[in-house]
Amino acid sequence: MNQSHYNKLFSFIWNIATDVLVYAFEKGEYKKIIMPMMVLRRIDVLLEPTKETLLAQKEMLDKNNIQNQDPILYNVTGYPFYNTSKFTMKSLKSEIDPLRLKMNFIDYLNGFSKDVQDILDKFHLRQMVDNLTEAERLGSIIEKFTDDKINLSNKPVLDDEGLVRLPALDNHTMGTIFEELLRKFNEENNVTEAGEHFTPRDYVKLLADIAVLPVADKITDNTYSIYDGACGTGGILTIAQDRIQEIAKNLDKRVVVNIFGQEIQPETYATCKADLMISGNIKSFQYPFGTQQREFIAFDSTISRDGHAGETFDFCISNPPFGTPWKEDLKKRGLAEKDKKKFYDSRFQIVHKEEEISFIPDISDCQMLFLANNLSRMREDTALGTRIVEVHNGSSLFTGDAGSGASNLRQYILENDLLEAIIAMPEKDFYNAGIGTYIWVVTNRKEERRKGFVQLIDATEIKTPLRKNLGEKNCETNEADRAKILQLLMDFKETPQSKIFPNNEFGYWSVKVYQPQRDEQGNIVMKKGEPVIDKKSKDVEIVPFRYEGGIEGFFENEIKPYSPDAIIDMKSVETGYELSFTKYFYKPKQLRTIDEISKDIRGIEERTDGLLNEILGK
Repeated sequence: MNQSHYNKLFSFIWNIATDVLVYAFEKGEYKKIIMPMMVLRRIDVLLEPTKETLLAQKEMLDKNNIQNQDPILYNVTGYPFYNTSKFTMKSLKSEIDPLRLKMNFIDYLNGFSKDVQDILDKFHLRQMVDNLTEAERLGSIIEKFTDDKINLSNKPVLDDEGLVRLPALDNHTMGTIFEELLRKFNEENNVTEAGEHFTPRDYVKLLADIAVLPVADKITDNTYSIYDGACGTGGILTIAQDRIQEIAKNLDKRVVVNIFGQEIQPETYATCKADLMISGNIKSFQYPFGTQQREFIAFDSTISRDGHAGETFDFCISNPPFGTPWKEDLKKRGLAEKDKKKFYDSRFQIVHKEEEISFIPDISDCQMLFLANNLSRMREDTALGTRIVEVHNGSSLFTGDAGSGASNLRQYILENDLLEAIIAMPEKDFYNAGIGTYIWVVTNRKEERRKGFVQLIDATEIKTPLRKNLGEKNCETNEADRAKILQLLMDFKETPQSKIFPNNEFGYWSVKVYQPQRDEQGNIVMKKGEPVIDKKSKDVEIVPFRYEGGIEGFFENEIKPYSPDAIIDMKSVETGYELSFTKYFYKPKQLRTIDEISKDIRGIEERTDGLLNEILGK
C-alpha cells in the first residue's frame, strides 16, 4: 500500500471517532470502540464471499449430527475461522430499530468460531455494544466500517475493468495503523503509557536484518522458528518470517517458518491473533507440544506465565517493555514486593559452575527478565543454534551491583561467550520514548573470529530525520541506514563507530575497604595481633579484571599511597559485569578558543555601551 492510500485509510478510520462517537462517548473510550470494530470488519469482509455456501454446509452437518465441524467449515471459508450467523456486517446496517439491531448484532457475534470469540472477549466488544446501543450509535458505526470507500481486507478491491481500486491491507500495514491510531488516541486524551513502546516498522526491519542476514549462508532446506516474548501486534514476527523466506528464495532453498509469541495487552494480543489468522501465517491457532496443545501466540505475562514452557527456537527477537515494574507478576504468584527472592522460575534461576545463580533484577524494571527468558530458549542441538536480538534501554548495560540479578545475567552471557554485539541506536527513534536504545545480539554459535570478543557499535548518528514528528519519534532508520549498521556489524573491524574488546574487559571485582579503629590517642586498636576494623568506615572499590596485578595490585597502587592503614576485606569480593558506551565513544565537546570568547565579550560591551549610565539616570 502506497503512502497516499495509507493516509486516506488512516484519516477515514480516525474521522469515524470524530464523526460518530463525539459527544456520546469520552475521548478515552474512542479506542475501545474503533480498534475492535476495525479488526471485526477485517475478519467479516473475508467471510462475505462464502457466506451462503457456509450456511448450507452448516445445515447439512447439523442434519447429519456431525460433531467436529470446525475443519470442514474452515475448508469452506479458506481461513481458520468462520461465522454461522445469517448476518454479515453489511446486512446488519439495514436494520433501523436500535433494539433489534442490537439483538441481531449479538447473534452475529455469537456465530463466530472459538478463536474469534477469544478475540472479541479480549476487546470486551459485547460490553461496548450495550454502550453503543444506549447512545444510538451502533448503526452509524457499522455503516461507517462497511463503507465502500475503504478496504480492510487482505485482498484488493478491483474495479469493473479488473484494476485495483483499493489496495489490500497487509499485516504490516494493519499493525502500523493500529499502533498509530493508539498513539494518536492516547495523545488526544493526554495518556502516556510508560514502558510501552510500539516498535516502528523501520526499527523492526533492522532487528530482522540483524537476526537473519549474518547467518544467511547457513539457511538450508529446513523448518525454522521465530519467537517474540513481547510480540505486540506481531510485526517483528512477520517481518522476520518474510526476511527468512526472502533469503531462502534467493538461495533456492525451501523453508518453512513458524512463528510463536506472547503478549500481555488484550487489545494488541487480539489484533495480533486476528491478523496472523487472516494473513495465513497460522493455519490453526493450536499446535501440539508433547501431550499438550499450545497456542502459537499465548496470552498473559511472559514473566509470570510461560506460554511456551520448555520450547526452544532458532530466532528470539523482542522489544520488551523497559522501565516497567513487574510487581504484578509477583502478585500472580502470591508474593509481595519484599518476597521477590522467593519468585522461582527455572528461566531466571540457573545452576552455573555448580552454583545456583539468580537473574532476578530490581522490582522497578522487567526488561532483563525477558533477556533471561530468551536465553532459556536457546537451541544446542542444531548447526544454527539460536540468535537473540533484543532491544533495551541503557540501564541494562550497567544497572545492579556485583552479585545482583542484572549483573549476574551479564556475567553469565559474557563468561559463556554468548554476546556478539551491542548496538547503540539514536534517541527519539520510538513513538513515545525520547531515550536512546540498545540492541543486544546474543548467540550460542559465534563465528570463529568473534570468539572471546564483544563488538560495540555506535549507531547513534546513523539516522534519517523525519519531515514531521510522529509523537516523540523524529527520525527513522531507513534502508540505507540499516545497510550501514549491518555493514559495521558484519565487517567486525575497529573503526570510529565500531570497537572490539575481549569479554573480560567488562568484568570487575567489588571489594570492601575499611579503616582501622583508633583509640582516644589515635592509636590503631589491635586484637590478636590484627587491627580491628571500623565498620562505619566502609568503602567499596571497583577493580577492573584487566587491572595489572588484580585486586592486590590495585590496593598497592590506588589505595595504600593515599591511605596507608586501609584494610582490604578479601572475603567481601564479588564479581560484577557492566558495559559503558560513554567510556568508549564519548567525544568531549570542543572548547571555544580565547579569540571567540573575547569577540563575544566585545560584542556585548558594544551593545550595552552607556546602558549603566542610562539606568542610573546620569
